[in-house]
Amino acid sequence: MRILGIDPGYATVGYGIIENDNGKFRPLDYGAVETPANLATPERLIMIENGITELVKSVEPDEIAVEELFFNTNITTGIKVAQARGVILLSCAKLCDKLFEYTPLQIKSTVTGNGTASKTQVQFMVRSLLRLKETPKPDDAADALAAAICHALCAQGVKRGLK
Repeated sequence: MRILGIDPGYATVGYGIIENDNGKFRPLDYGAVETPANLATPERLIMIENGITELVKSVEPDEIAVEELFFNTNITTGIKVAQARGVILLSCAKLCDKLFEYTPLQIKSTVTGNGTASKTQVQFMVRSLLRLKETPKPDDAADALAAAICHALCAQGVKRGLK
């Protein structure tokens, strides 16, 4: 099964693609769709839509896992990320009928066993589970890979009747 994980963002949208073969994970690709800060919001959202649409069409994932938003104190940034996430969800839903969403707590808990794990701990587990020599960069790509791994592990639990 090919799983595309996405970490929504406004400036940087992280993505990670893994293959899950009965619990054996293989990284296929990871990276980011980036938008320049000097562009207006509509232009940046179009870039995100085009980038995600192109990615989904080229990867042809069986399933897509998207991280839900966590709002901290900066509401202005949160609104822009929410707008970008809406574009991402719409783009993915048009091209793949198996779209799943996970909270940051679910992802951390599933990947590390600790819902309050640090970014460093999540990155360590992503590297370990995917047998990577280095931590994926940018950080958003590592987060996207974590979302894909979370989905793979949760989906296995569902198939085995564990969840």
